[in-house]
Amino acid sequence: MKAGRKNLRRACDEGAAVTLAEGESIMQVLTLRGSNVIEVMDGEGVKSLALFPAKFQKSFWIKNGSFVVVDASGRDQALESGSKIACVVSQVLFHKQVRALEKTGSWPAIFNSTPNEASEAGTEAQTSEVDEGPDSDEDDDLPPLEANTNRNRPYELYSDSDSGSDA
Repeated sequence: MKAGRKNLRRACDEGAAVTLAEGESIMQVLTLRGSNVIEVMDGEGVKSLALFPAKFQKSFWIKNGSFVVVDASGRDQALESGSKIACVVSQVLFHKQVRALEKTGSWPAIFNSTPNEASEAGTEAQTSEVDEGPDSDEDDDLPPLEANTNRNRPYELYSDSDSGSDA
């Protein structure tokens, strides 16, 4: 295995505690736009575009819902000049680092709900809107399934011909 970007990895392994410098903030990744551009949301709920530097490309992987430390010191100037990319990712936060920040109290309140809790709340809202049938005992929390129209069902044809021969 190659030791490319070993200083980045070493810094990640050693630094469980994250300290935020002036102008840095914690943001959550909403979508990956491509070409090292990601959409992030800050602690106040404001969405913006951020640049994911090329030095992180093959060392750290992010996905929707990941947390990053972003240098947003020139955010207002970038937006005034007409640039769509307002900030630059300076660090990717891992699970241990997120837990340490939550314990210290420097974690933004908007991120306190985990993605699993948010998805469960969404499914509960969907199931409350759906009318329940009289015999739906087992799947109270699941939405009804729709028929897959992309698949041929030859067994239904055979079952119809068998029932016709019995009569």
